Amino acid sequence: MAAGCAVATLAAGPSWALRRPDPRPAVEVAAAPTASRSDLEVIRLDPDPAPPGGTTTVHAFIANRGPDTTTTPFTVLVTLPPGVSPEGPYFPAECEVRHNGRQVRCAFPPGLPPLRSATALVPVRLAPDLRIGTLTGGSVAVRDVDDPDEGNNRQPFATTVVETAAGF
Repeated sequence: MAAGCAVATLAAGPSWALRRPDPRPAVEVAAAPTASRSDLEVIRLDPDPAPPGGTTTVHAFIANRGPDTTTTPFTVLVTLPPGVSPEGPYFPAECEVRHNGRQVRCAFPPGLPPLRSATALVPVRLAPDLRIGTLTGGSVAVRDVDDPDEGNNRQPFATTVVETAAGF
């Protein structure tokens, strides 16, 4: 009879002691992205000419030569020549100025399909004391951990300083 009492005592205990745990809902675990065979390339585009003290825009044009869609974020770096300073707003809006105003860094999410492009727009102001001519030393670079060909990931650009048009 003692065994029967033990069962009766157990049954009279808290209700959680007798319940089986509910099965946990299945949790979907996202698979880690696999390395893509995307080849990002910087296409050279020189900014429009501007007068000393004027503004122009650097177009950082990035093309995915494929064959895959990018599976990781990539970064575009715009390095400015001496006498040129960044002047937002930038596109994308999350771009950030670095290295004492000499560089603008823009991050792009994964998902750029093959044979498509992405562009960062970096408005800049030319110093008022610049001489008429061509400024060199600017560049656009792209960084992507999956890019197998880094030989096409950087291009220089030139900024042409022109005389101020009469009447302006």
